[in-house]
Amino acid sequence: MIPTPSALPIAEVRPLMIGPVAVDPPVLQAPMAGYTNYAFRQIVREFGGAGLLATEMIAARGAQWLETHRGEHPDRLWGVGDEPRPLAVQMWDNDPGNLAAVGRRLAKDFRVSVVDLNFGCPVRQVTVKAHSGSWLLRDPARVGEIVRRVVEACDGTPVSAKIRLGCADTCRTAVEVAQRIEEAGASCLTVHGRVAAQFFSGQADWAAIAEVKRSVSRMPVVGNGDIDSAETAVERLLNHGLDGVMIARESLAKPWIFAQTAALLRGEPKPADPTPEEQYDLVLHHYDLVCRRFGAERGTLLMRKFACSYAQGLPGAREFRGRVSRVLSPAEFLDVMRTSFPGRPARHGTATADEYSHIGLSKLEGAL
Repeated sequence: MIPTPSALPIAEVRPLMIGPVAVDPPVLQAPMAGYTNYAFRQIVREFGGAGLLATEMIAARGAQWLETHRGEHPDRLWGVGDEPRPLAVQMWDNDPGNLAAVGRRLAKDFRVSVVDLNFGCPVRQVTVKAHSGSWLLRDPARVGEIVRRVVEACDGTPVSAKIRLGCADTCRTAVEVAQRIEEAGASCLTVHGRVAAQFFSGQADWAAIAEVKRSVSRMPVVGNGDIDSAETAVERLLNHGLDGVMIARESLAKPWIFAQTAALLRGEPKPADPTPEEQYDLVLHHYDLVCRRFGAERGTLLMRKFACSYAQGLPGAREFRGRVSRVLSPAEFLDVMRTSFPGRPARHGTATADEYSHIGLSKLEGAL
């Protein structure tokens, strides 16, 4: 049963400690390639409630820019230098030397709060082609060696890891991998409750996540998978003996889910979802942030997937997604928003620059 706010044992909800980094509340925003860039993280921060935010994952083997880059950071580290802490950066590779070198730079030069290692990504490009991500779960000793090398290189900056339950149901190695990660000196472990072969099908196995937690003695464990509401996040945290929960895909549609979860953990009523008008303005605000970084044309293309996510579960979402996924210009994007966004405000008839001036879109050349 999902507990009601009045039934929560609030005294049991403590900050998650990742080394010296306090994650309070113990609710983490998942790193998601292609999505959790600075613009998305800024939206999450504006709502509040996430104890730790994370960048998109970066490829250590392709990080030569760390040695030569000056000024602006590459897209996947956009904003990292100046944004508030705590902040985690996740990376992947199968070479301990590459990962140690990049980890050292992230800790020393970027001064990130947590360096996270990905041993859970199931996509073919990372697993079959690069023998990284969840591919490494078949070799717990190698995972342990990678973690040890990165912990040494980061020299006090905490190192965490993210895994799945194994490569497949016939290769469930999560318990052994978790123990190797703990022995290597990691400060935290996140477990996604599926094997890699499932990708995102079926249901996350939270009993198996709890088993991994029981298999380690000192390292905190965070659970991840199928958290579709604030109530579910609270239930998963309190009923499985975990130290924290990580929210992924649902936050793309509802970046306010972290604030709602935090309120329930404080024993307060859950804040209401934003009104349709507020959600409409939120999409445009997010669009503005993306366009300010990448320019109006590229920003429009990048925003299509975010707009589709925001519409998830709303009446008329299918029609909206079909239209917005094909827009090519700012003018098209704004017209689709005005005419098709689910729950769009009645006040929006013909688009004018004045209507969008409060979020800066009127400054985009040719947008209206």
